Amino acid sequence: MSPEYLGLILLGALLTGIFIGFPIAFTLIILAIVFGYIGIGPQVFYLMYFQTIGLMKEETLAAVPLFVFMGHMLEQAGLMERLFKSFQFIFARVRGSLFLGVLFTATVFATATGIIGASVTVIGLMAAPEMMKSKYDVAMSAGVITAGGCLGILIPPSVLLVVLGPVLGVSVVQLFLAAIFPGLILAGLFIAYTLIRCYMNPKLGPRLPAEQRPTSYVEVLREFGTGIIPLGAIIFASLGSIIAGLATPTEGAAMAATGSIILTGLYKRLNRSTLKNAAMKTLQTSSMILFLAVASNVYGSVFARLGTASLITNTLLSLTVSPMLLIVILMVVIFILGWPLEWPAIVFIFIPIFYPVVEKMGFNLVWFATLVAVNLQTAFLSPPVAMAAYYLKGVAPDWPLGKIYKGMMQYMVLQCIGLAIVLFFPEVALWLPRLFVGGH
Repeated sequence: MSPEYLGLILLGALLTGIFIGFPIAFTLIILAIVFGYIGIGPQVFYLMYFQTIGLMKEETLAAVPLFVFMGHMLEQAGLMERLFKSFQFIFARVRGSLFLGVLFTATVFATATGIIGASVTVIGLMAAPEMMKSKYDVAMSAGVITAGGCLGILIPPSVLLVVLGPVLGVSVVQLFLAAIFPGLILAGLFIAYTLIRCYMNPKLGPRLPAEQRPTSYVEVLREFGTGIIPLGAIIFASLGSIIAGLATPTEGAAMAATGSIILTGLYKRLNRSTLKNAAMKTLQTSSMILFLAVASNVYGSVFARLGTASLITNTLLSLTVSPMLLIVILMVVIFILGWPLEWPAIVFIFIPIFYPVVEKMGFNLVWFATLVAVNLQTAFLSPPVAMAAYYLKGVAPDWPLGKIYKGMMQYMVLQCIGLAIVLFFPEVALWLPRLFVGGH
């Protein structure tokens, strides 16, 4: 059997193992060793060693645990509750005020964490009881919480973008800039849709009762000042220094992590338990991402060495379809992969397979990376798997899964509209990188 077809069997074995439920990282390594030994002999062990060392030298990936730590630290500080209360007061007299509070909170907090599970869980714990007490529509409430929680995967500084940059060989700074407008467009679509629905049907999200509204503008300003301004300062210092070229992504992430500790101290939440919890959660999340990065790097190198990556690239390029249609096909494949897989698996395993196709067609890789990020965010909201639904169901057990799905589907349609905007109007993603960085 030729090595190329052996690689196809390797890919089939991986997909089978994933769908059966085997741990992805160990499945990748074991399959790479077995098929690599069959295809290229003992050289597979040298390949594993050099690929692992090469990845460990990638300085940008050091930003991953730092940004993850910042997110977990601010979560421990109770920042999301402060943000939610601030926006709840600001929109108290507006229909759907709790919906707007969740969406604005999620948009702001997305700059602090790119961990979907943490965002949806914390927002669900915080907002679901308030929504039930205020007799808000369950489906709409679920849609708002899950859609808002998923914004963290896209809005910078996103861990996904930090990881995606080295995989595609693209500047993380450019990816941060490219994701700003698409992230804001999606947040804007969510907010506009929610406002329109609540205006047309006030029963979906009534105004807050008088006893829950702020007693004065001073109270609103105090909540705003303690909840939003400190986080804004941290993000401005971190993200601003990265975009301005004053700091690398890793240095900016270190500033953000330090700022999160200081802010937690100012909120009087900094103690040994808080630090330990944030550190342990960071260790778990970062270990999963980086171990998967090593395993998929080894797997990808064996896959490429067998010649299968070139075979797939040439096959896709030989299809008699337009380049734009081929991009649409790739987006559909990534969307479907997003049902059973977490984003690190897709980024590390499948994006390197698609990358040569996109490059040879002459598409801008920053634009493609932005499309992937928006697409993966959409996949979190799409049944039948829809990981965000299970995160929310875990913290709101009284809400039927069917209603949660119904609400999510509404916002998934808006996600698809956002994806189409980035797909057909590339300047949405490319204007800021050109303005700040120049070049393509």
